[in-house]
Amino acid sequence: MRRFLLPFLLVAVLAAGALASAPAAVAATADLTTVTVTGTVGEKPTVAVTKPVAVKQTKSQTVTKGTGVKAVKGSTVTLDYVFVNGRTGAELETSYGAGSVSLPLDEKTQPAIVDSLIGERVGSRVVIAIAPADGMAKALKSDAIKKTDTLLFVADIKSTSVPLKRATGAAVTPVDGLPTVTLAKNGAPTIAIPKKVDAPTTLVVQPLITGTGPVVQAGQTITVHYTGVVWDTGKVFDSSWKSGTPAQFAIGTGNVIAGWDEGLVGQTVGSQVLLVVPPDKGYGAAGQSNAGIKGTDTLVFVVDILAAA
Repeated sequence: MRRFLLPFLLVAVLAAGALASAPAAVAATADLTTVTVTGTVGEKPTVAVTKPVAVKQTKSQTVTKGTGVKAVKGSTVTLDYVFVNGRTGAELETSYGAGSVSLPLDEKTQPAIVDSLIGERVGSRVVIAIAPADGMAKALKSDAIKKTDTLLFVADIKSTSVPLKRATGAAVTPVDGLPTVTLAKNGAPTIAIPKKVDAPTTLVVQPLITGTGPVVQAGQTITVHYTGVVWDTGKVFDSSWKSGTPAQFAIGTGNVIAGWDEGLVGQTVGSQVLLVVPPDKGYGAAGQSNAGIKGTDTLVFVVDILAAA
């Protein structure tokens, strides 16, 4: 549902110009004793590397122990971070000033980071030395990072939540003339377009289930299950239910189609929402040819809001 493909921040391409020149060769240490992290949790830390760090296995250290909820496997954490080159001590990238990121703690995410964050508590600051064998240097694709570099990832954990499996709450009776939705046992929706009914020309936002979770705020990352069909054909063009894995999108920030930004901000976690999205709130006159969406197509989505952080 993105307007364009956005690289995940933790594997973003970094500008070589942002890196400092490498220091003269110095024997590296295999631990974190030469890394000093100072500053208050929640504010951008200062990371000083007095001697190059080169680890063969990823290791982590809790700089500040939080007292909040423990992050568990399968949950999603919201965090701020700084990436530093363990060889040069140069800052590579930071989320401070750009907005926090949400990270699912599952096997499909960068395991070197995920494994180190599982068990940490909200309010903690953690420094992770990521070994070259874990592939993060390769993923960053910068000429200024050697494939043998150990990368330091310093993270402040702001929140954690476990996404729902499906929408849950009070059922809502939709108005007449809208597509009807039938749910499978696992919650996957089948969408039927009404016959001989013209597609609406304005955005329709129809809750089908009202969840009891927190209200979705602009700027959050939502975890959702969704199915999308074309009004004229009823054909499914995308569905997270097919893969069995929920999707995550930043909402209310222009990173997804306008129909999602306008229709999902203000809903509650646990809700299921029917969206009827005219072209001007979807992919516009250009459409989305790789999904079989023409510039004149009205789209219909059923979205289960599983989490927001």
